[in-house]
Amino acid sequence: MSTETTSTTPIALVTGGSRGLGKNAALHIARGGSDVILTYRSQQAQAQAVVVEIEAMGRRAVALPLNVADSSSFAAFAHTVKTTLATHWQRDTFHFLVNNAGVGVHASLMETTEAQFDELVNIHLKGTFFLTQKLLPHMADGGRIINISSGLARFALPGYAAYGAMKGAVEVLTRYMAKELGPRGIAVNVVAPGAIATDFGGGAVRDNAQLNAFVAAQTALGRVGVPDDIGGVIASLLSPDNRWVNAQRIEASGGMFL
Repeated sequence: MSTETTSTTPIALVTGGSRGLGKNAALHIARGGSDVILTYRSQQAQAQAVVVEIEAMGRRAVALPLNVADSSSFAAFAHTVKTTLATHWQRDTFHFLVNNAGVGVHASLMETTEAQFDELVNIHLKGTFFLTQKLLPHMADGGRIINISSGLARFALPGYAAYGAMKGAVEVLTRYMAKELGPRGIAVNVVAPGAIATDFGGGAVRDNAQLNAFVAAQTALGRVGVPDDIGGVIASLLSPDNRWVNAQRIEASGGMFL
């Protein structure tokens, strides 16, 4: 265990931290010197494995269940966070919030169902808005919030209209959060990954050789992104060196569709 006291170590809360970009971000954040609360929807064993990895670095970590699609559960979750902070850190606030949890939908305008649309709203937009709202009383002044968008909010590819629209809304929401939370010294930014080789969206970018080659050909750096390309960006925005970056959209896509 680190020799740092629990009163001086920053604490980050990362939603969807059991797999993919959330897991990678949680590990990078821990390497940067923060303890981590990560959430999972159903993959408890995977989430606990991430906790073990973080603890092996000398940091503290806790995994909590959370369904970001169910805003009615957020008040209870915020209370659980408060209890967890008191129990594990003897503290009443955390410092960083990474709104990462999400799902993907690939369907044309004509094929997108209302149920699919509503799920995207609930998770990406309503979830980000109201989870942040409920957690803000437990965040320290001077903290940071990072919302996750997508390159698809800048460029358009057929089949991603609903998903891209949600991420566009998250980017607008980020600027409003930065404006309203400025008096508390809380900086709010958005990270927009390009196509990344993970299991997101059924692992299409990772497993479909034709899609992988197409993305690489459209990327200035000549390859598809990997989780380490994103986790480090998220962690860097939480470092003291980036304290003056606020209300910005940081695209980490290797230069897609320039």
